[in-house]
Amino acid sequence: MTQLFCQDHPGTLTLDAQVLRARPGAVLLSRHPFYPGGGGQLPDRGLIRWQGGEAAVTGFSEEGGAVWAQLAGGIEVTGEVRAEVDPVFRQLMRELHTDLHILNALVFRDFDGALVTGVQMNEDGTARIDFDLPDADNDRLRALEPELNDVVRQDLAVHVSHVPLAAAHGEQGLLRSRSVAPPPSSEGLIRIVEIAGLDRQACGGTHLDSTGASRPIRILKIENKGRSNRRVRIGLQGL
Repeated sequence: MTQLFCQDHPGTLTLDAQVLRARPGAVLLSRHPFYPGGGGQLPDRGLIRWQGGEAAVTGFSEEGGAVWAQLAGGIEVTGEVRAEVDPVFRQLMRELHTDLHILNALVFRDFDGALVTGVQMNEDGTARIDFDLPDADNDRLRALEPELNDVVRQDLAVHVSHVPLAAAHGEQGLLRSRSVAPPPSSEGLIRIVEIAGLDRQACGGTHLDSTGASRPIRILKIENKGRSNRRVRIGLQGL
């Protein structure tokens, strides 16, 4: 998969671009700041503007490794445009995704390297993460909330790097999902997100620059989903 601009520059929300190809209701740009969705993270919202008009971005589709933006109203655009990400929604996704990494790190540490079986972030400021935890004590999971917020208060830096696919498979704990992993780039590299001193794992989403940019976290609910699946629901305080 082609490396996305937003993966290295999640704080850049506006880019000027040239339309490479267009059809009614869709456009392929020379560059864009959007995250098209995946890995449990919702796709960005935003606008495509051009001289004399604008259209809401309603979704994305990948064709041959290129990401097309879907446009409201079936409009067809040519020439130079400006692509703009909804800043409030991008911030929400960055917070939730980073907070899920914090929770993942603590569960991986305290529950014998438990693997993730599913993730979903929601537009209402909640998210859930499922773990392969057949014998876990739910009270122990709930007791992680103070440490989650302590990590937020510590304002730990979040860094991104890339490693070869073989190295990613060879480093214990780097791939945390039981069934899926972020696809390698066209150069055969896996993207790694690291929270300084706490966590290091493969991921393709957008994250905060440091944990302190997140609002406090609540553990909302813990559910048993099947024989071995434990679902932890979190939410951002104030939402």
